[in-house]
Amino acid sequence: MPTFLRPDLSSTVPPEYRDPLYAPRALAIEHRDNGEWLIVNEAPVRPAYADALAPLRHWAAVRPDGMWLAERVSLSPEHGWRRLGFAEGLGRVEAMARALAGQGLGVGDRLLILARNGLDHAIFTYAAMGIGAIAAPVSPQYGASGADPARLAGALALLRPKFALVEDGDSQAGACAALRDAGIRVIALRNARDGALDAALVAAPPFSGGSGIIQQPGDRLAKILLTSGSTGTPKGVAISHRGLAVNSAQIESCFVDPDPPVLVNSAPWSHSLGANAVLHSVLHRGGALYIDQGQPVPGRFEETLANLREIAPSTHIMVPAGWAMLADALEADAALARNFFSRLKLMQYGGAALGQAVADRIAAVAVRVTGRKISFAAGYGATETGPTACNVHWINERMGQIGLPVPGTSIKLVPSGDKYEARIKGPQLFAGYFERPDLTEAAYDEEGFYRLGDSVRLGEADKPQAGLVFAGRIAEDFKLANGSFVSAGALRVALVSAIGGAVADAVICGEGEAFPAALLFLSPGFCRTLAPGPEDLAGFAGDPAVIAAIRTGIEIHNQGRGAATGRIGRVAILLDAPDFASGEITDKGYLNQRLCRERREHIISAVFRAPENTVFIENTPAEAFSGVPVLLMDMG
Repeated sequence: MPTFLRPDLSSTVPPEYRDPLYAPRALAIEHRDNGEWLIVNEAPVRPAYADALAPLRHWAAVRPDGMWLAERVSLSPEHGWRRLGFAEGLGRVEAMARALAGQGLGVGDRLLILARNGLDHAIFTYAAMGIGAIAAPVSPQYGASGADPARLAGALALLRPKFALVEDGDSQAGACAALRDAGIRVIALRNARDGALDAALVAAPPFSGGSGIIQQPGDRLAKILLTSGSTGTPKGVAISHRGLAVNSAQIESCFVDPDPPVLVNSAPWSHSLGANAVLHSVLHRGGALYIDQGQPVPGRFEETLANLREIAPSTHIMVPAGWAMLADALEADAALARNFFSRLKLMQYGGAALGQAVADRIAAVAVRVTGRKISFAAGYGATETGPTACNVHWINERMGQIGLPVPGTSIKLVPSGDKYEARIKGPQLFAGYFERPDLTEAAYDEEGFYRLGDSVRLGEADKPQAGLVFAGRIAEDFKLANGSFVSAGALRVALVSAIGGAVADAVICGEGEAFPAALLFLSPGFCRTLAPGPEDLAGFAGDPAVIAAIRTGIEIHNQGRGAATGRIGRVAILLDAPDFASGEITDKGYLNQRLCRERREHIISAVFRAPENTVFIENTPAEAFSGVPVLLMDMG
């Protein structure tokens, strides 16, 4: 017979922590005879708004002058921020809704949005949803100069939008031409040309009458978001007004915090983390969102730091690459650390697992500045799950966890070797893949659970209530020559954590080989603390202190492991950074492992074909790596 547990997991906050104001958990746990675990969060879900526009209408009435959104005018402190309050924001949304309806955008029509996060992006998004049209933001990379035109063409073929919003008619001239050729009407935020509508004129008279905004049926589609494509061709995830509203209510129900949140955030609104879990959830709670145009890559993170020197967030959410770069900055800049931690209640990462070493460094600065620890949370899910299906909603200092289901959500763990496949059920699940009922049907199991395609482990044996640990994307796992499976996602996290701060990220490879190997991207900020002399990545990679730190970390990682359990046999230290333009770094800020392996296949091949028993090869002949400079380290 299956066993059932209903543990009481309410607890007080340890005195050494700043209180994140989490609500108590209420879990029902079933261990089935077939080895499956079923975990249900029975905590009450606070009432959801009726549709996507309802929270904006509510806060415009309750706190009309409260700040909703802000975007930076320039990096010069004297120019500050352009702020948009709730009442003014609702007025602009209503005007734009009237204008779009007057131009012919109607119920069910798609508005493609090819622009970065910004006030205008938000206005168009909520205006379209308010009249029953569907907002379809796609990655701004699709329209960038030099981008692969097939990516935009694929999105257009899938979505078939009636209108498209572009950021700049000049810099996105190629994308505008492709849109016009496809019969799509173009609206440009700047530099409208060649027949494009000027966004500043769209909302002007002669259109008149009511706003056009009415309450939308809960099952009407609000958004279509494309999947990342990290494991195949992007799919269109249809999100209803009800699903969008419910997931924000579920996130809010994890807290008993009466204060509206304040966030400084760069997560792109073309993906569900930024579009739903940040933009819409902050609006749901009447919070303030400062739009960060920085990115967690060298040369673009400075804007994030400038913003955090001015604005003190109450919650901060970033991908692991951003946290690693912020750790360097917090350790070096006391003023930044004081402002950042001044009212911070919670830190959170998403998109990939955060290395323990990075979290420990940030925690040490927090204690030094505030005298208290600040809990690190993690969110987990997919575009299809709202996105938030699980999160860490308790005091936590252990990285790699995905948490437990949010209120109103169930997770089923299906045994798969020494891990479990994760499957989700809840009211926030997507309304299906756009115009692909075949894919929608295949995505669910016989009990109506959505198959995420991820592996997890129990954080503690036979105690799922202690939390779940991410064990990698099933599609990223591969077999060695002896048939053993390698969990690439879990191995990447373990390796980067063991090395510490010298490595920003790693690409795990070894399909069909005798052992796993890794391509390592260096972290310039941390390497500079080890080796103050070098000026570039090549200099850091050749510095004995950096090499020693990496070698020591890999030796620690390899202790007690065989090839089948993740022993790294060889690494290549790459002397470049991931290529943002090609998509090696997604616009969410994490490595696309599949694309990195494809684009660097010649390096991977050379890594495994290099002479055996080579302790270290410095200045490897260029021909060995098709002209790409690397340093190769054989770990035996």
